[in-house]
Amino acid sequence: MTPARRMALQYVLLFGANGVSLPFAGLWFRAQGFSGAEIGALLAAPMLARLVTGPVLAVWADGFAHRRTPIAILGVAGALAYAGAGVTQGVWVQGLLWFLGASTMAAMIPLTDVLNLSAARRHGFAFAWPRGCGSAAFVAANVLMGAILARASVDWVIVWIVIAGVLVGVTAASLLPPEAVSDAGPGRKRDRYAGIARLVTDPGFMTAIVAIGAVQATHAFYYGFSAIAWKAQGISEATTGLLWATSVLVEIAFMWIVEPWRRARGIGPWPVLMLGGIAAVVRWTVLAFVPPLWALWPLQALHALTFAATYLAGVEIIERLALPGQHTAAQTLSSVMAAGVLIGLATLAAGPLYDRYGTLGYLAMTGLAVMGLAAGWRLKRTLRIS
Repeated sequence: MTPARRMALQYVLLFGANGVSLPFAGLWFRAQGFSGAEIGALLAAPMLARLVTGPVLAVWADGFAHRRTPIAILGVAGALAYAGAGVTQGVWVQGLLWFLGASTMAAMIPLTDVLNLSAARRHGFAFAWPRGCGSAAFVAANVLMGAILARASVDWVIVWIVIAGVLVGVTAASLLPPEAVSDAGPGRKRDRYAGIARLVTDPGFMTAIVAIGAVQATHAFYYGFSAIAWKAQGISEATTGLLWATSVLVEIAFMWIVEPWRRARGIGPWPVLMLGGIAAVVRWTVLAFVPPLWALWPLQALHALTFAATYLAGVEIIERLALPGQHTAAQTLSSVMAAGVLIGLATLAAGPLYDRYGTLGYLAMTGLAVMGLAAGWRLKRTLRIS
């Protein structure tokens, strides 16, 4: 297998797991008897904790000789934790095990992105192609799990994630390209922490990750409660899977068609980031007012901008701002903000918002998108990112 195909397989397994956990975790927690506020807290806890777990795991990962080793360890550890959540009872026990599983699984995404960036530079393939394969797996997982849940127990959500986690670990250990963390070998732990400190105290870098993270975090209400809200609206689990699949199909089209076209035309990442923020304002505002099923399909198509555009623009911006030797730390910190702190706070708020206001809680996501646009505008003015 070529390095590009090996990276594609890793993304397929990783996002095959996410394609089940993101849309259907809320339904699984609801089946355990948890309230909306409890579901929001359980989903938000590992996201908020990434403020600590993200940098710690990034420094730990850079202590290995090869980038694939920590990914393999985290995959197996996450599978074991999710398995424990599936066979225990009680919000505290299941919450702790879910926290461990979600923390390890989330840490693998920026580590895999950094490995993909390194392998793409070395072997001459496009970063977006393997990542788009992951999105395709996300679609397949959405559709298949939606069909499964229409006929079988919601416990299949946990079974699926556990199997995927084991396969992620095995594949990482045996097939991922053996990219070195550094040509000079792992640096001292003290120096790695110092590199993170330099990034955190850089105003321009922090503005960038707030701009990226705020738009990404607007998906919190959608991830946690869209399946629940649509079921209350009379939309079946199978149709929910198709709705999620539609959003990711357009995401794939953006990664495989629009992104290469953008780079070939020399269009920078900043306008793409801003376009994603504007699309988020439109998408969440309309969803707040319970549009009919026919209107959900074009709204799901906006996922190409609210997620794919902001994600790819963010990876490129962060790579530009990071100094040599800081790419793992920089991408992890960006992921911590986007898939950790901001989305964690938004998810924590989403539970009570849904309990009290229903789908009007989407309007809070609109406000968060506006914050991201403001930070993006400041990013343009201060760093002249084009």
